[in-house]
Amino acid sequence: MPLNKSKDILTHATNNKYGVLAAVTFNFETIKWAIKAAQEEKMPLIILFYPGFNFHVPQGFMAHMATSLAKEATVPVAVHLDHSNSYDVAVSGIRDGFTSIMVDGSALPYEENVALTASVVQTARVFDIDVEAELGYVGSGSNIGDMTNSDLFTDAAQAREFVTRTGCDLLAIAVGNAHGPYVQVPKLDFDRIRDIRNAVDIPLVMHGSSDIPDQQIQEAVSLGISKFNVGTEFFRAFYDAVKVGTAGDGLGDALNLLKGAEEPVVEFLRSKIRLLNPHKYRF
Repeated sequence: MPLNKSKDILTHATNNKYGVLAAVTFNFETIKWAIKAAQEEKMPLIILFYPGFNFHVPQGFMAHMATSLAKEATVPVAVHLDHSNSYDVAVSGIRDGFTSIMVDGSALPYEENVALTASVVQTARVFDIDVEAELGYVGSGSNIGDMTNSDLFTDAAQAREFVTRTGCDLLAIAVGNAHGPYVQVPKLDFDRIRDIRNAVDIPLVMHGSSDIPDQQIQEAVSLGISKFNVGTEFFRAFYDAVKVGTAGDGLGDALNLLKGAEEPVVEFLRSKIRLLNPHKYRF
């Protein structure tokens, strides 16, 4: 199947009331397992790579692996560069072959976020690449204020203006979600999600989707969020599977350790895909 555009996948998801797993990856196995899970569930998928992981594997290698596997998939798969904090990093994703890129100017003053996002969109349009932006501040789950201070959340009226001025294709919003492990159970602002959905006509994105209670996730799907980034829980599932493997026969075989981790991790990913698909849509 040819590579898919993130906006096409997510527009279809929005129209058909399901969410799409956006799996944060860092090696060949995490890409392979995410695609395997999506194929078994017969649902689309977005593969993510965070530029901060370049210390582990260069993003160009990740893009090549992900796009190669995506082209062989039996379901729609897009390949996305996540959380670029500058024009140069975002545009490097175009060079490396990602089908969409995120530019994150959310820590900047509003006008600077607008200017940065618009400049990336202008370049991406030349190459027919989708751009995700962030408005509001999705902070850290280790900081209670990032989850509870509504001053950091996305404003619906400002979101409408931001999308109009920047031309971004996808919008990540702050509604009580945060990155990484949560120090307390998050409580999403459903009224705000509804208002933002009514204010803009592009797909909405939730960062920090790990460990949000299932009922809240499904309510967010029903209100029109279509892309759900999952990293923390994915990495934990991988770690737990390897931990079980190392407690086994003790042969010290790294290859078989990875083979043994595949089934439980794929099943975890399948469970997240099912959670995001409450009406059991199938491709």
